[in-house]
Amino acid sequence: MADQVQPAPTTIGAAEEASFTDNTDKGRGSFPRRGEPVITGINRVGLWSLYIKEVRRFLKVQTQTIWAPAVTTLLFLVIFTVALGREGREVLGVNFATFVAPGLIVMGMMQNAFANSSFSLLSGKIQGTIIDLLMPPLSTGELMAGITAAAVTRAIAVGGAVALAMAFYPGVDLSLAHPWAVAWFGLMGAVMLALMGLLASIWAEKFDHNAAVTNFVIAPLSLLSGTFYVIDNLAPAFQAISRFNPFFYVISGFRFGFLGESDIGNTNEAVVQAGIGLGLFNLVFAFVVYRILASGWKIRS
Repeated sequence: MADQVQPAPTTIGAAEEASFTDNTDKGRGSFPRRGEPVITGINRVGLWSLYIKEVRRFLKVQTQTIWAPAVTTLLFLVIFTVALGREGREVLGVNFATFVAPGLIVMGMMQNAFANSSFSLLSGKIQGTIIDLLMPPLSTGELMAGITAAAVTRAIAVGGAVALAMAFYPGVDLSLAHPWAVAWFGLMGAVMLALMGLLASIWAEKFDHNAAVTNFVIAPLSLLSGTFYVIDNLAPAFQAISRFNPFFYVISGFRFGFLGESDIGNTNEAVVQAGIGLGLFNLVFAFVVYRILASGWKIRS
């Protein structure tokens, strides 16, 4: 109607809009200044979400990621015990099946930790979905921790599945002599290969590159680390080479937790020193991987 009074235009809306950028009172409906971080400290929600995403990814195909490695590792035990373990052969005071079982368990753990972490970034780079990992408010350390923790989780699951399968194999005794050694060397081996897998996924540009690392680095270091033998049977030169292989300390230390015997040294202190050295090696390795990941090399380009 003509006699209705029209409201006069005001600048309240403009003032309110400005308050969303200029208000520093942290009141309701206000934003912090530009460049001021909203999330301080550790982004626990984001870190947990990334970890759960990675765990659910390999659990969706657990027949392939957990149970298949258990069957493959059990086949290694069957083949080597049948070929070498007949006639009551003993190594480190136990039958061959009991000797080789711990090494196969931790070898399966390490290989699957590498497989899990090496797939995370590489699949994103190839499929073009890596932005889903780079855009969320996650720091470099949180991204690295989430992927590594998920890889260690898969390693533990595979180790449990392999141990369960071997517990029913005739002649295998999985009694624990030093539980701390099983936990420590198993964890250190899984973390080391998870970091190595993350580094490989940063470097690799296609799945062939990742497979090359698996076939020409991981597999030889695993099989030539004393899984099926003690290094005392080698020539002195090859013994010295074996002691430069970090996989050797993981497998021998893990075996020490079951048998109470190891070819690392003649005393328990030698195993403890190897465990400390392995922990320091992982710290240095983690720092190197962190710096490379933070640089954005082959990721943001």
